[in-house]
Amino acid sequence: MVLAMVGSMFSGISNVFAAESTEQNLKVMTFNLRYENNNDPSPHTWAERVPTIKKLIRMENPDIFGTQEVLYGQLQDLEEVLPGYAWIGLGREGGNRGEYSAIFYDEKRFTPVEYDHFWLSDTPDVIGSKTWGNKIPRMVTWAKFVDNQTDKQFYFVNTHFDHQSAEAREKSAELILEKIKDFNPELPIILTGDFNARPGTLPHQTLTSDGAFDDLWETAESRINEGIGTFNGFRDPTGGGADNRIDWILAKGNVTANTIEINNYQKNGQFPSDHYPVIAEITIK
Repeated sequence: MVLAMVGSMFSGISNVFAAESTEQNLKVMTFNLRYENNNDPSPHTWAERVPTIKKLIRMENPDIFGTQEVLYGQLQDLEEVLPGYAWIGLGREGGNRGEYSAIFYDEKRFTPVEYDHFWLSDTPDVIGSKTWGNKIPRMVTWAKFVDNQTDKQFYFVNTHFDHQSAEAREKSAELILEKIKDFNPELPIILTGDFNARPGTLPHQTLTSDGAFDDLWETAESRINEGIGTFNGFRDPTGGGADNRIDWILAKGNVTANTIEINNYQKNGQFPSDHYPVIAEITIK
């Protein structure tokens, strides 16, 4: 009887460990890094901002993050200052031309097993296509990763909606929902991006209604910097105020956010970008 009790005890412990091992704890970030150009004044030129961006990312140490607006040369600079991260992406005009919505990930922890891109238009498989009133192409980069720590898989989707055309933003949200129908329905999906839209707008409603995605800002157990927005324009420490949250982390599946934060780090009055990054500590069960 004693042996049976001991055996039962160890069986219970092993079941607890098995239950714990099915959880994935990730730190996820979305960050519009502002494209390199000759118009941003000092101290907000790209060359001046790179060390500050490096410091912020190393301070947060995200496991995986989506970027927006980066050009190929900027990706090369980030590769140099952020060893340990690999990235997936394609220029929105094909090849290395135009802005990327690149996904950066810890290359020791994650292995991409599948990835692709599509354009936010009526012809999503046509590189550089735009049909919804937007003047520049908009796109999505997505990947399916395996977490080498848990052997679990998940999807990561990253995008940048148009800043001018409301129709483009609305149809972009609809297209993303249509495209993810091709994903394995048993796997969770994390969606990051600069959506150029506020919560409560039609794109947000489309993406978060009827069991689509959860906005992790709204479901997180703890929120940091609730009183600010995410677009600072290199000049507004409030990020446009709480109603100006245009950069989101959304999730579909059994995903919970423990903490989510709008990081308003500055260095001697220098903003790392004209957007604040959003960082979420999440658990996938």
